[in-house]
Amino acid sequence: MALKFEDYYKTLDVPRDASADVIKRAYRKLASKYHPDKNKDDPQAAEKFSKANEAYDVLSDPEKRKKYDQLGANWKHGQSFDPPPGFGSHFRPGQGGFSFQGGDAGGFSDFFEMLFGQQARGGAGGAGFEQMFTQPGGPGGGPRMQAAPREQEHELAVSLHEAYHGSTRQLRMQGPQGDKTLDVRIPPGSTTGTKLRLKNDGLVLKLRVTTDPRFEIAGRNLITTVRVMCWDAALGTKADVPTMDGTVSMTIPPGTASGAKLRLKGKGMPGRRKDDAPGDLLVRVMVEVPKTLTDDQRELFEKLRGDE
Repeated sequence: MALKFEDYYKTLDVPRDASADVIKRAYRKLASKYHPDKNKDDPQAAEKFSKANEAYDVLSDPEKRKKYDQLGANWKHGQSFDPPPGFGSHFRPGQGGFSFQGGDAGGFSDFFEMLFGQQARGGAGGAGFEQMFTQPGGPGGGPRMQAAPREQEHELAVSLHEAYHGSTRQLRMQGPQGDKTLDVRIPPGSTTGTKLRLKNDGLVLKLRVTTDPRFEIAGRNLITTVRVMCWDAALGTKADVPTMDGTVSMTIPPGTASGAKLRLKGKGMPGRRKDDAPGDLLVRVMVEVPKTLTDDQRELFEKLRGDE
């Protein structure tokens, strides 16, 4: 099955020899610009955010980037692309497989799924939804074939927005018995490593929460950074702080040091169960010093330093 080649370097607008830091800065710029929370009425922004996530997921991972780079510079963005041998069996006819659709700017393209999406235990694809094994006691005393569910584990990448608020993904299972479509619910409060077991289909989905330019994830806690000027840190101020439910105003106490962490209780990841306490949002305060000073500002700083 021919796909459209995705040039991840073009998506992030970086050269093919870009360093990890350059790739990270380019991703953060795009992700911040097109984040769904900032562009709720613009479906194109959500698509661009998803593409930036996908490109960063590949180019920030040395192993994935190496595999992707093996495709070389012979392919152009949007060009019809036939999977070369050894790059996965996800779309080979006659074999089983899984593909994910829908979601909230967290799904990856078919091109990505073809290259990296097969992570089932026991091999990619397979013979379908079940495997056969032999038991004694068939007709005439011979062997009897029975269908035994085979549990496979697949990784499913979801955005932090999906993991926090919950979402629904559509799962299409492909096998010799035909295609089967399931609606898979991503529970609010899901974290990396959360497993969703689809018992009737012998499938386990292991969630991986992708990066978000505004937050770091530490267990159930989230960490964000706000920047204040040195005089505001000394005197105290108010600062706008992003949360997963919108921006809030937070008091920065007088004398706050650079690197100090303030806590917004209950603003982290919600609990998976009714009795689970939600995590907290830790606000890292970074104090900035102006690179240039006016004459009046310089005079004030000199007085603080005790200059004559």
